[in-house]
Amino acid sequence: MHSPSSAKVRRKTQLTPTHPSGDTRFKVLDVTIKRYQYQQDALIEILHKAQELFGYLDDLLLYIARSLKLPPSRVYGVATFYHLFSLAPQGVHTCTVCTGTACYVKGAAQILATVEKYTNIHAGETTSDFRY
Repeated sequence: MHSPSSAKVRRKTQLTPTHPSGDTRFKVLDVTIKRYQYQQDALIEILHKAQELFGYLDDLLLYIARSLKLPPSRVYGVATFYHLFSLAPQGVHTCTVCTGTACYVKGAAQILATVEKYTNIHAGETTSDFRY
């Protein structure tokens, strides 16, 4: 016969569902969402945590939208509006070249062209080995 304590453990395990992928990072993300009480106003904080956990947001946007009961378009809009969020995996090393007017006048285009030639990618891209 099962003891009452084992029934409690079994019940508790059934109440905490796991993500179908088995990825434990989803559990941490779910705890974060719960900490913010599923508030839609906490979208930026939740996106930040998701990026911290996974490195980028692409596949997570729909998951977060469903969790917060938000339209996916709103989550995508916020994620693409702020430059601190990335929808694709980024390289270990990132390079930022100022392309504002003052920088452009001082030769930013040549610097950018040199960086693109060296890395064999264009601005905003990531190398296949995720180095840059």
